[in-house]
Amino acid sequence: MTGWMPRALSALLFSLCLACGSTSDDPPNPGGEACQQYSFPLSDISPANHVSSCGSTACGNGENPPNSGLHCPTWLSCRSYTTEQPRCSWIHNLEHGHAVFLYNCPEGCSDEVAKLEAAMAKAAVGSNGVRRALVAPDAQLPKRFAALLWRRTYLMDSVDPDALTCLLALQDVDANEPGLICPP
Repeated sequence: MTGWMPRALSALLFSLCLACGSTSDDPPNPGGEACQQYSFPLSDISPANHVSSCGSTACGNGENPPNSGLHCPTWLSCRSYTTEQPRCSWIHNLEHGHAVFLYNCPEGCSDEVAKLEAAMAKAAVGSNGVRRALVAPDAQLPKRFAALLWRRTYLMDSVDPDALTCLLALQDVDANEPGLICPP
């Protein structure tokens, strides 16, 4: 009687795995069907070493905005900024699995920034109780708004809270050093 039990358990576990869906390297479907309308493609893998200076022009992976690559050895506190922050620093935040929300609104866009801050409030919480995300202006953006995770960028002309929620479902999935806390 003991011989059929391990086989039955194995068959049950196998059938449960099949019911879970694909086991391939397909990107996850965050948020289920509601998120299928959004695309958060992965950028190519690039070196993720530290550079000697946060002012280095070697930072990033060559994309605008950079979502991975070389970065400085310091990272930013997770909060909302009203002044531009060094890209080289927030790239380090991305490596730690933090979300970065950027805006380029020289004429002002407080309502839209409030939507970015609301998304920041939905980011994963570190073991120190701090949400692992930041909001900052960035005058170099090709669109008015960007939401970033390590190797993922979502550009927008206006903030889409649903898209940001779907992107946050991928927080830590691809980061080199996922789950690290962020100082307030």
